[in-house]
Amino acid sequence: MTEWFSANMEVAETELHYDTPFHLLIAVILSAQCTDKRVNIHTPQIFARFPEPSDLAAASFEEVYELIKSISFPNNKAKHLIGMASRLVSDFGGEVPSEPSLLETLPGVGRKTANVIASVIYDKPVIAVDTHVFRVSRRIGLSDGSTVEAVEKDLTAGFAPELRPKAHHWLILHGRYVCTARKPKCAECGLQDLCREYRENNVRI
Repeated sequence: MTEWFSANMEVAETELHYDTPFHLLIAVILSAQCTDKRVNIHTPQIFARFPEPSDLAAASFEEVYELIKSISFPNNKAKHLIGMASRLVSDFGGEVPSEPSLLETLPGVGRKTANVIASVIYDKPVIAVDTHVFRVSRRIGLSDGSTVEAVEKDLTAGFAPELRPKAHHWLILHGRYVCTARKPKCAECGLQDLCREYRENNVRI
């Protein structure tokens, strides 16, 4: 399976737009239960207004809310963004930490977000499990885990450390464009022979 992804998805990277680690962190927080496409529409204005953590830390709730009000859960995300920036300034000298455990101490940053930042920015050998990764991993047979933590453990064991940052994107992009939730495109999927659910059903799922 690794060979197939390597041959057929040579470019596997985040579809969120960003220019600095801090701005990627903003984008990933905003992307929770929201599409990357919508987030990318709004982030240029956000990045221009808040180039550094100190700028966002000094912002008012109302100011941030106005910039993100058409993104899902703007109230909570505005609070999280300000809190995250404030913590970066107070605890990390304005720098985005590289370790997932430290990233998780930031407001609005859970395990998935921490692993995204650690793998994308710092090439850490961790795998972030979002809804796409969770679904695809269980469908094709990379994991039998019933929780995000269990799936992450299986994927971590199944992919070599140097492949884990890319594997995260392989699975996300495959789930986003081929192995979709409601109508997976099994007829055009190159993983048919390797997919557990396809082999078991031998029909479109």
